[in-house]
Amino acid sequence: MNTIFDEIIDRRGTQAIKTDFLDKLYGREDLIPLWVADMDFRTPDFIVEALRGRFNHEIYGYSTPPDSYWESIIKWEKELHGWEFSREELSYIPRIVRGIAFVLQCFTSPGDAVIIQPPVYMPFFHIPKENGRRLIMNPLIRTQEGYGMDLKGLEEICRNSSPKLLILCSPHNPAGVVWPPEVLAEVAHICSKYGVIVVSDEIHADMALFGNHHTPFAMASEEARNISITFAAPTKTFNIAGLVSSFCVVHNADIRERFFGWLQANHLASPTFIAAVATEAAFTKGAEWRRQMLSYVEKNVRFVEEFLSTNIPDIRAVRPQASFLIWLDCRELGLDQTALKDLFINKARLALNDGEAFGKEGSGYMRLNVGCPRAVLSRAMEQLSTAVRESI
Repeated sequence: MNTIFDEIIDRRGTQAIKTDFLDKLYGREDLIPLWVADMDFRTPDFIVEALRGRFNHEIYGYSTPPDSYWESIIKWEKELHGWEFSREELSYIPRIVRGIAFVLQCFTSPGDAVIIQPPVYMPFFHIPKENGRRLIMNPLIRTQEGYGMDLKGLEEICRNSSPKLLILCSPHNPAGVVWPPEVLAEVAHICSKYGVIVVSDEIHADMALFGNHHTPFAMASEEARNISITFAAPTKTFNIAGLVSSFCVVHNADIRERFFGWLQANHLASPTFIAAVATEAAFTKGAEWRRQMLSYVEKNVRFVEEFLSTNIPDIRAVRPQASFLIWLDCRELGLDQTALKDLFINKARLALNDGEAFGKEGSGYMRLNVGCPRAVLSRAMEQLSTAVRESI
């Protein structure tokens, strides 16, 4: 099956953000797009066929999801992660980023404190700030291998700043960290002690690499189970982000009643038939495709590591424990962020994510998406090598 991931598909002209937004964001169109976090692999046949089968019935009116849709989510999570929850504890959510915004609206007021742990996924900054909440940073700690959490800093913030929420990225984006269960349990203990709800974005949960195993935050301890709102989706794993098929799990009855009630009151808890069909197909037929895709992504990660080590030793890849995103440490190049972006965009003709978009802690870094055919990735690395050799 690996050969299907080698297929090069031109996405230009399909309203794909990755390709058709290049000129507006990067100032030029002649770039290899390795930025926004979707993959360039064809959506699996079993999802496409399921959608086509439904589209063949040419009335696309109001719909309700079948029980099998909900059951497919419950079974997938139990079999893959050992995570058990009931239908009552599960809700549809129209995108995880929106879900985080919904939690803010439901559980906080303007001026309330919200904790994030940069460098981290950009909307974690934007959503609280643009909704008038007070952002408190608890930056991750750089380690030899990657990143760790500052648990002492977290407790100090909780003790002194009375935060209402911690927005957790698990697995972490952009660093690709799969948080150990003991770390998650300590986060839960601290937050539980100070009455902080943990909103866990687990969109990359099904993409653990190199023998790593994701632990859902809600499984880390009884405290975690009681203070968590967890968001997940098949969208990253099966490359269907545009179909908007996320879901939410809340174990605590009081939190669940309040949040799910808010979703129902605002008519936000029902999936489109497209989301339901695609999700059920992914979770009932996708196990082998997922295995093959992750194997290909792992080979792409190794390819980048070996290429950089041999050809551009001043750039180091922080190996992801999950996802198809690599956090590139470019600090040894000795460039400020403006010059670093110029190197990638105008000299190497590559579109990556600017590290500073993930917080000031991302200065000197770039985020690389390797969810693409090896030939594309190889060409990108050659262009980067040439640019570095000629510019530095």
